[in-house]
Amino acid sequence: MRIGSSIFLIAIGAILAWAITPGLIPYVDQTLIGYILMAVGVIGLIASLVLASPGRTRRVSETRSVVDPNTGERIVRNESRDGSL
Repeated sequence: MRIGSSIFLIAIGAILAWAITPGLIPYVDQTLIGYILMAVGVIGLIASLVLASPGRTRRVSETRSVVDPNTGERIVRNESRDGSL
């Protein structure tokens, strides 16, 4: 669940809980469903923000050294990249 869908669930839940007249749909407690949708939206929003935090990135550093056969000189190459796919 992403941030946009979480906000959408919160908005739909608020509409069901506070804006629509209770009893519009028979045998369904719209207020309770609205509160449940808002809770799921808030939990999804918090999870999205935690998972999208920049602290979860991983860096990979790699060093290679090779001897040039023509000159005999040692060549060192350093690479650094993100560990994500």
